[in-house]
Amino acid sequence: MLLRRLAAGLLAALAVVIGAVGAASPEVAGAPVVVAARDLVPGAALTAADVVVDSRPPDTVPVGALTAAPAAVGGHLVGGVRAGEVLTDVRLVGPDAARASAGTPDAAGVPLRLADPALAALVRPGALVDVVGGARAGGQGGAILAPGARVLTVLAGEDRTSSPVVVVALPGPLAARVAAATTGQEVTLTLR
Repeated sequence: MLLRRLAAGLLAALAVVIGAVGAASPEVAGAPVVVAARDLVPGAALTAADVVVDSRPPDTVPVGALTAAPAAVGGHLVGGVRAGEVLTDVRLVGPDAARASAGTPDAAGVPLRLADPALAALVRPGALVDVVGGARAGGQGGAILAPGARVLTVLAGEDRTSSPVVVVALPGPLAARVAAATTGQEVTLTLR
């Protein structure tokens, strides 16, 4: 009899505690954000399997956070990303990353084909490099086309016969000049 009363009392107390905890912790409304489903490497082209939409407390969501998976799928990462990390506009190669990296509102990303494929192994996103053009048919030597360019990403060649591509962030007018000067040309980089 005493054992039954004790068990009933414990069950009643447990029900009160469970009810109080449930009442004291209402669900916080969350904001949708795109997060990495697993660790991802720099330059990776994101697929639907690489990202998930999660809900986070609104006051923890960073500025520029992506809110729908299609906004990330197909994009290339500027740097490595850890599983669970919120993806923002500046984590993907594009105008936002270029502006953030170059520090100017008119910045653009410029893809450059490397003359020496081995150089790609030395270059990392975030590195500061000088873009050097090769000798022209007229016999002119190489020249620095863009000093102090920030590397956004390094993309492997499509196959064994194509050179890697390095995407650098440059201020608008310089970006246009470098893009025009390197059309159909391979370049090299000096590492700073």
